This record gives sequence, structure tokens and C-alpha cells, in this order.
Amino acid sequence: MIVVNEIAKKLDDTDALTDVSFSIKKGSIYGLLGSNGAGKTTLLRIIAGVLKESGGSITVDNQPVFENRKVKERLIFLPDTLYFFSQYTVRQMANFYSSIYPRWNEERFLKLKEVFEIDVNKKIQKFSKGMQRQVAFWISLSAMPDYLILDEPIDGLDPVMRKKVKNLMLQDVAEREMTVLISSHNLREIEDICDHIGILHKGKLLLEKDLDDLKSDTHKIQIAFKDGVPAGLFENMKLLYKEERGSVLLCIVKGPADEITEHFEAYKPVIFDMLPLTLEEIFIYEMGDVGYAIENVLV
Repeated sequence: MIVVNEIAKKLDDTDALTDVSFSIKKGSIYGLLGSNGAGKTTLLRIIAGVLKESGGSITVDNQPVFENRKVKERLIFLPDTLYFFSQYTVRQMANFYSSIYPRWNEERFLKLKEVFEIDVNKKIQKFSKGMQRQVAFWISLSAMPDYLILDEPIDGLDPVMRKKVKNLMLQDVAEREMTVLISSHNLREIEDICDHIGILHKGKLLLEKDLDDLKSDTHKIQIAFKDGVPAGLFENMKLLYKEERGSVLLCIVKGPADEITEHFEAYKPVIFDMLPLTLEEIFIYEMGDVGYAIENVLV
């Protein structure tokens, strides 16, 4: 279990993170979202033990991470910008990882060669960005980590390889209870694998919730009436957003679905549709609540 407790971090006299707290249960996939410059990468680097926090604490299974070899032997961090030793082949890089990760699985490494179909004797630096990303996943999953921390992990992968990589991660989560922390701007890609979401903005955690709970509590409504919008339509409703599109009113409301349906149907609309919200739409609304424009985005 990862526990982030009131983490603060200063970078060049700037507060990159302020009192950030959340926890990630074993065997779960946690999605860390946020605007550009929100502090996501800084937080991931602290959790991975690359940076030391200025305040608060990070523990993995009740142990601190920074300069803790035993913890880091069970944790792998894949940054947005990958680094490989100059002139190393895939085989040489795999040998290096096998020397520092005690649970390295050579049998799995050879088996995954059939998935990635990359020549182990070629130099990694000669590969494209997407192929280098494949090598990073190949080696990381062969090291059998308990914790996998990913910063923009699918950047550069084609759709087929994205699906393969996600399936491999899900397999490890299901079979070994591997814990995954993933930060990505591609919300549609990670929506189907994350079970918990945290939204970071300007170094602070805005929202942290189970994804299913978040979706079940927020609804997009399309509604229209024969003689215009009735007075008092939104009384006693938690209205988050509304927009008129001709005779149809689009709105975002919070609350139990059955109560919302009963409320609106009492006004006898000629059109009433309750539509599911995507993770992207939820993110856009939450960011709009702190100053981001959301007009013409919720389609």
C-alpha cells in the first residue's frame, strides 16, 4: 500500500506541491490527473524515491521510499522521458535490470519477446520513440515489480501495442496484485483500467474518489419542454453546469440517478435523456470549477 501524507515540495522557492494526501491500495490502478504544471511528475518522482519531499511523508508498505533499497527493489518508475545506457542493446539492458531486481524473471522476459517482437541484440538508442517505450515495458514487467509508477506511459505506442501493454498490466494486477500508479493526459485510454482517480491542480489535490462512485454521482442530462424551461426546474438540485442548445437544455447535475429522474419527469418534459459521463468530461468539469473554461466542450 502506498500512503502519501501531507506531502509538500519546493522547487526553486516555488511550492510545487502543498499538503497532498491520498492512499493507493494493493492491487489497484490509480489514475493521477491534472492540468499542465499541476505537479504530477514531481509527485510521481517523490513517490518513486527519485526526489525527497520538503514536508510530509511517503511510505510503501509502511516503509519510507527515499534511499531505501529494499523498497526500490520492488518498485519501477517509467518516466515520460525514458533513459537507457548509451550503446546498450535490449539484452544488455535486461542483464543490468536482472542484476538489481532480485525477482527478475528470465522466463517471462523470453516469453514477452513474442509479444513485442523486438530484436534483443539491437541497440535501444537506434529504436523509434514508440519502440523504446515497448522495451521499457518489456524490461519493467520482466522485473516483476510490486509497484509500477507510470508517467505518460502510452505516449508513442500505436493502438495495437497500447492494448497489448494494458492487457499485460491488467494481468499482473489480477494475478500478482501489482499496484499501478499512472499519470496521463490521454484520459480515454486510461479510463477503462483505472479504479480510482485523483485530480491535482496547482500542487493541491482537488478530488480523490473511486471512479465508479464518481460516475454514478454525476450525470449529464438532455431535456426539452413544449413551452420552454419551467420556473424552478433546478430548485433543490445541485446544478454544476447548464447550456441551451436551441430548444434542448444540456445540464450537469449531481445526485442519485433515480432522484434526478423523478425530479425532472415531474415537469413532464418532451425529451429527457440521462447520458453517461466520460472521465474526460468529469475532468473538464472539475477543472472548470477552478477557472478552466468548459463552454462548448461537454458534447
